[in-house]
Amino acid sequence: MPPAHPFDDDKLHEECGIFGVIGLTDAANFVALGLHALQHRGQEAGGIVCHHPEHGFNSARRFGYVRDNFTKQSLMETLPGPLSIGHVRYSTAGSKGAVIRDVQPFFGEFSMGGAAIAHNGNITNADALRKELIERGSIFQSSSDSECIIHLMARSLQRTIPERMEDALRRVEGAFSVVAMTRTKLIGVRDPLGVRPLVLGQVGEGWVLSSETCALDIIGAQFVREIEPGEMVVITDKGVESHYPFRKQASRFCIFEHVYFSRPDSIIGGRSVYETRHQIGIELAREAPVEADLVCPVPDSGTPAAIGFSHESGIPYAMGIIRNQYMGRTFIEPTEQIRNMGVRLKLNVNRALIEGKRVILVDDSVVRGTTSRKIKEMILDAGAKEVHFRIASPPTAWPCFYGVDTPNREKLLAATMSEEEMREHLAVDSLKFISLDGLYRAVGEAKGRDKGCPQYCDACFSGEYPVTPSDMIEKGFELKAAE
Repeated sequence: MPPAHPFDDDKLHEECGIFGVIGLTDAANFVALGLHALQHRGQEAGGIVCHHPEHGFNSARRFGYVRDNFTKQSLMETLPGPLSIGHVRYSTAGSKGAVIRDVQPFFGEFSMGGAAIAHNGNITNADALRKELIERGSIFQSSSDSECIIHLMARSLQRTIPERMEDALRRVEGAFSVVAMTRTKLIGVRDPLGVRPLVLGQVGEGWVLSSETCALDIIGAQFVREIEPGEMVVITDKGVESHYPFRKQASRFCIFEHVYFSRPDSIIGGRSVYETRHQIGIELAREAPVEADLVCPVPDSGTPAAIGFSHESGIPYAMGIIRNQYMGRTFIEPTEQIRNMGVRLKLNVNRALIEGKRVILVDDSVVRGTTSRKIKEMILDAGAKEVHFRIASPPTAWPCFYGVDTPNREKLLAATMSEEEMREHLAVDSLKFISLDGLYRAVGEAKGRDKGCPQYCDACFSGEYPVTPSDMIEKGFELKAAE
């Protein structure tokens, strides 16, 4: 498998993207295209399962990019049929290295037929479930928490696979968006809080489930609606059936999807992600103005917020940093000498533009701070007079346990330092983060964050976890003390 990109370890990473199609000839080809559009959500490995009435279930799982595997005609010819689901992934924080058996979708053979499942999110009681299931005789094939769902389904006494899935998911805690399939059904489910995304689309006589709307666009599908929190849809050749198997709760969608995870051309809650990120920049300029000559994004995720900051502040926008678009993850083994080159392999400063200027750098987040320091040094080496960081999210001070690859808390810069201490650590002229209320205003909550009942999951900023991370508490993780 390809080595991890040596300079991408200072960002939070979504762990999964999921996609499913029913009612189209050679559905796996459409799934491959959808996974390609969702590649930003998982670049380590991908898998596709399909079903053909004559050939039954078939699957393929591969390490690396979708484009390097699922574009080969010889492989795609082994995945026939009008029904297919797929998955792209990163490995979880602290994993000891990926193995092919961990690559989803997972498949199980039940008394009423086979079923495959692809999961985006994280099960916060997976350790307890796994221990219970193993004690009762289950044999696990992977280290993934998602496999618990298959085993819970196998032990359910319900008659149909959708009913068994409901039964299994009622025992699961945490966050889940699920795309699953039987021989004749495509199934989509979101957890009661709706932490992770899932949307429904239609193309011709076929139906599509996807993590994001941008993946609908690539196959020419029409966006129909978002799957609602706590909803299960079962799609057959007769259409879409919807019901709500879980106790209703106030939704808590992941606010970081707006900040970084989702592609800017996706739509969330009826609003483009680009528009939201542009508004984040506007709010940031209002909250943290500074005198400067240029506003420059840290490519590419900081670009919409930098444009918004420039519009609101009146300070000219400029591409002060240029990204090498062809710096792939497999470019070169990350030897110590190469690592010491830092981000220069991926980013280069536009020296003629920067020299002698007071520069505002707009980035989406600061996690460990390692990349931020290297970028600052590059800007100063290019002759900048001043460097000011403006960050399009609040300080990331808490790990996520709902399907995001997050460092341990002690490695998060904001967990151990104040904003001023972070500024000194980064050695920049100023450092300001958007406030939590400012972020909420940018995503459309005019009155800001409702402290009594937050409208989003913002645990990585606030430390307030909407679902208790029971496995982590068992391992000694300490929750934020009540204020």
